[in-house]
Amino acid sequence: MLRPLLIISSLAFAAAAHAAEAGKVIFAAGQAQVADKAGAEGTSVQEGELLMTGKDGFLYVKTVDNGLFILRPNTKARIVAYHIDQKNPANNRIKLELISGVARSKSGDAVKQARQNFRFNTPVAAIGVRGTDFTVYTDQETSRVTVLTGGVVVSGFAGGCNPDGVGPCEGAASRELFAGQRGQLLQVKRGDTAPQLLQSSSTGPDQVSPPRADEPVAKSGSTGGSSASGPVLDARKSNDFDKLVKGPSQPTQPPPSKDPVITPPLDPVVVGPEPDPIKPPPVVVEPPPPPKQLVWGRWQSFAGAEITLDLEKQLNSENKKVALRRNYALFQTPGAEYVVPERGSVGFNLQASEAYVYTADGALPSEAKISNGKLNVDFGARTFTTGFDLTTASGELFKMNSEGAVGYNGRLTGNELWKAPTNMNVEGQLSNENGGAAAYIFDRRLDDQRIINGATYWGAQK
Repeated sequence: MLRPLLIISSLAFAAAAHAAEAGKVIFAAGQAQVADKAGAEGTSVQEGELLMTGKDGFLYVKTVDNGLFILRPNTKARIVAYHIDQKNPANNRIKLELISGVARSKSGDAVKQARQNFRFNTPVAAIGVRGTDFTVYTDQETSRVTVLTGGVVVSGFAGGCNPDGVGPCEGAASRELFAGQRGQLLQVKRGDTAPQLLQSSSTGPDQVSPPRADEPVAKSGSTGGSSASGPVLDARKSNDFDKLVKGPSQPTQPPPSKDPVITPPLDPVVVGPEPDPIKPPPVVVEPPPPPKQLVWGRWQSFAGAEITLDLEKQLNSENKKVALRRNYALFQTPGAEYVVPERGSVGFNLQASEAYVYTADGALPSEAKISNGKLNVDFGARTFTTGFDLTTASGELFKMNSEGAVGYNGRLTGNELWKAPTNMNVEGQLSNENGGAAAYIFDRRLDDQRIINGATYWGAQK
């Protein structure tokens, strides 16, 4: 029996040796525990350790990359993995798990450098981030998510989405939620493939388990940057807040006089000559606003490939999100609305594009080339067809095609993948900029191990 025991002991020691510190407790109140230790301030939190709070417990964990993981009362959670690769941040791997209760997650620096490798699991759902501060409630049957800053992508465990995966589950059944969607939440029930978008009510995370008064307040319009000192626990100043809401006090009006009011006699009315007629001012016609402009690009960086779009800046600007699929996003600036003509058709020439192939083994993405692009829009039928040749770095050729609908405001929505000849997901927008333009984001699974994701920009044929 000695040899098996030695083997088991060796394996246990090896597992412990590979567990890294994920963070430290910076605040604890009430009943709080880290594994078999009391959750006191300064307690180290290792990967895989179970975090628990009782009915009066709160636990604030500052992660090693200056993020924040908060457990509210009656909560069980675990930091499953917090692997940071300083030399190659694209290899960062972060995974959190909420078993039951209410928890809040604020992304740290490592998450922002490799959002494609962040996963927050509940018993029924997978949550990915867009550079985010969000709160989750869960039990064994239902999960609900609200967003404070940034955005999340949520999917139920079904199809290719499973709890063992790394990074967000993105596909036809996933749904996104952003901080600008005030008063809304995403709900996933066991067995659901797609989350439901609901109005926040008494069942939202903050209503089920409200935050303490000293829980950090999400700043509206935050760009997600973190200071070197990390999270700061500033108490809310309720008195100052009341003053801001109510405004400065108004001066007291003097009481009315008790003396009798004497009305002086009126002067006689003198009728003079007719005044000159008033000439109306000239009518000034304001020029129409410029058409909405298309803003698109890749918000995730790779080795040797810097970002081409600042996602958080766009989300916190006046620009409107059109599409966000994996690592590419499309926005519209304010301006004149695009009005779809009632009849006719137009063709577009491909002017710019970018695409990368992603593999399941976590290797660095490889760039693919796009050529022979075509995009045609039939306004009378409100439909579009598009396609192009995609060539991988190894020389493989894929024929990419999609058909879909044109919305009343010029929105392009591709058909489902099972509807031939469509073999890629497409979301895009028509615009009047530069005499006519279009852009769309696309993705497609090439095989069991590879996914292609990219963006295209088109100009109307003159």
